[in-house]
Amino acid sequence: MNSGIIRKAIVAVAVSLSIATLATSISATSVAAQSVNAKSASLPQLGESGPEVTRMQQAIVARGFTIKGGIDGSFGPATQVALKSLQKVAGFAATGNLDAKTAKFLGLVDVAPLSKSNFPTVGASGDAVWSLQQALINNGVQVKGGADGKFGLATSIALGKFQSLKGLAVTKTVDESTAIALGLLAAPVQKASTKKTVAAASAPVVAVATSTITIDSLPVRGQKSDNVRALQNALINAGIEVKGGADGVFGVATSVSIGKFQSATGLNVSTVLDAPTAAALGLIPSLAELGLPTLQAFPVQGRCGFTDTWGAARSAGRSHEGTDIIGARGLALYAAMDGTISKMTTGGALGGTSLRLTAADGTYFYYAHLDAFAANLANGQVVRAGQIVGYLGSTGDTNTPHLHFEVHPKGGAAVNPYPILKAVDACNVTELLPQP
Repeated sequence: MNSGIIRKAIVAVAVSLSIATLATSISATSVAAQSVNAKSASLPQLGESGPEVTRMQQAIVARGFTIKGGIDGSFGPATQVALKSLQKVAGFAATGNLDAKTAKFLGLVDVAPLSKSNFPTVGASGDAVWSLQQALINNGVQVKGGADGKFGLATSIALGKFQSLKGLAVTKTVDESTAIALGLLAAPVQKASTKKTVAAASAPVVAVATSTITIDSLPVRGQKSDNVRALQNALINAGIEVKGGADGVFGVATSVSIGKFQSATGLNVSTVLDAPTAAALGLIPSLAELGLPTLQAFPVQGRCGFTDTWGAARSAGRSHEGTDIIGARGLALYAAMDGTISKMTTGGALGGTSLRLTAADGTYFYYAHLDAFAANLANGQVVRAGQIVGYLGSTGDTNTPHLHFEVHPKGGAAVNPYPILKAVDACNVTELLPQP
């Protein structure tokens, strides 16, 4: 996560956005301006606080900018300074206010559904391409250069990766199946079977929406799909009001309702659909049924932030097999479960100072880029969940202080840690945990 590379990428994205905007016709620009004005009214403003501010701060930090005091859900002077820095580097007006252009650049504007008759193609530019790119990013597939609104080689490659991950035909173009899988097009409804009788023929045909939610495709903010509708219906069936009803649009109302359900059921109130919440709503099997661990402690002391970058491209053709939790150098790192320190490494070319923590069932957790190990930590040492095992740093192949965290259930291949981490997210907990 080289900060110089991040800043160059931001500048490249900003330039691409400017080119795409100039290429838009006058009439399209007028319509877009009306849409921008409508969305600006709901964007977080200086002095406000809440989950929307937290989401904005996480997006700023994920792009390599530091917010003094960390991610605290409050839009104060420190957040404004960081926002100004980002806007300046991106080539925008450095106002320190979250305008629609900056919000779109940060991925905070909801994606719009695509039209089946007019899927974006290579060479196209505009809002439809931006929605496609942002949907790919929301689904954990990196688009080199970010969501810049231009359908070029990077978007084609990202489409191919997404199609491969979902078991779809790898065409590297937008087809109906890909658009549905991305949540950009409603899945066709299935008609209930009827017997061929006179009575059945005269009876109304019932449309049944199907849900294909899995732990790797949990609906996220900005999506519009039948899976989102299934989530909303599950919340309503659990006695939680969803303002606007089950409209299939994952916006603020759905996030608020998820938070209410999590609070009512004693789950971690993240306001996102994490794995335990989806299981509690009956949308997916539990983590145990899926053979995945439930963390006993969040691995990083707050303040920190993280997003889902599973599968993102890395150097030498590698893909990202963990979650990067970004924070200040020196934050304490905790054992995520009771277990044994099974490996300690210093000077690694990629992971730098790193360790492996192995639980009783063979599940192991890989911690990379540590600044240092905890005092007197030794290979083979038994540790308890929440015990300090090291400190956050930037050793190895990175310049940005963060913890690269991997999960290997029962010693097997790595799985996406994001939904597992989100279930115990404690990036807002700044005080050290009591030590055994």
